[in-house]
Amino acid sequence: MAHTVNSIVISAPYGKVFDLSNDISRWKEFFKEYTESDVLEEKDNKLIFKLTHENGNSWKSQRLLFKENKFAFAERIEPMFPFEYMKILWLYREVPQGIEMKWIQDFKMDKGAKFNDAQVEEIINKHSVENLKRFKEIIEKE
Repeated sequence: MAHTVNSIVISAPYGKVFDLSNDISRWKEFFKEYTESDVLEEKDNKLIFKLTHENGNSWKSQRLLFKENKFAFAERIEPMFPFEYMKILWLYREVPQGIEMKWIQDFKMDKGAKFNDAQVEEIINKHSVENLKRFKEIIEKE
């Protein structure tokens, strides 16, 4: 199993940080590697959405929003490959400088995948740092 943890502090009110960071339709703006981000289904606090990576690969995920408890949980649905599983937890915590947004990802790569767990951990950590900075920049400007 692979595990990553990355965080950033955003100088904005909690409601704004939570709502904007969970606006899937804007993820192609927040994440540099996504060319499409579409909500397919929305019911109560559950979203089913499709992401398209710049390499052309697409997948569906589900996301559960728990705004009152300051977290969101997501997992990849289909196709699972190149993962055996991918689960993501976003935590929000009030700190003196604003809101700390923390991303925790647990996953396992499929045996047939091009990269192993350690290699993908490195890639995710690199992209998470870059993307968290984008989230901070965009949310603080609004």
